[in-house]
Amino acid sequence: MARTTGALSAAVVLLAGWTVVRAQAPAGAGAADIMPALLEEVRGLRQAMERMSSAGPRVQLALGRLQLQEQRINNAVKRADDSRNRLAQLQREQTDLQQQMQELEKELRERGTRVGGDGPSSEEIAGIVQHHKRQLANHAAELQRVAAEEATYATEVTAEQTRWTEINQRLEELERALRPLK
Repeated sequence: MARTTGALSAAVVLLAGWTVVRAQAPAGAGAADIMPALLEEVRGLRQAMERMSSAGPRVQLALGRLQLQEQRINNAVKRADDSRNRLAQLQREQTDLQQQMQELEKELRERGTRVGGDGPSSEEIAGIVQHHKRQLANHAAELQRVAAEEATYATEVTAEQTRWTEINQRLEELERALRPLK
C-alpha cells in the first residue's frame, strides 16, 4: 500500500513539474519534446502500480495454498506411517502365530507316536491348531487390507507432494515477476 501511495505521489509530482515547466517554457519545439517523454513515464508508473497492486493478493493466496498443502502432506504422511507401522505389527504377529502353529503341529505329530504322556490331549492340541489356523486366516485378510491401505496412502502422499511442487513453482514465478526490471 505504501508503494502504491509512493508511486502515485511520484506521478502527481511529475505531472505538477511538467505543468510548471510547460507554463514557464516558451511554446516551441522543446515543450513538444518533453510531453511525449512525460506521458511515457506516467504510463510506465501506472503499469508498475497496477502490477504491484495485483501481485500482493496473488502472493498471499499462493502462500495460503502452500501452507494448506503442507498440512495435507503432513496428514497424508502420518496416515501412511501409521499404516506402515500397523502392517509391520501384523506381519510380526502372523510370524508368531505361524511359529506357534508349527510347534503345535509338531507336538501333535510326536504325540501320535508316543504312548501316554502328560499335558494336553491330542484332541485339545488339534483344537488349538484349528483355532490358530482361523486366526492366521483372519490375520492374512487384515494384512492384505492394511497393505492395500498403506499403498493408497503412499500414492496420496506422492500426489500431495506433486501439488505442493506445483504451488511452489507458482510462487517462484510470482517472485520472478515481482523482481525489479534492470
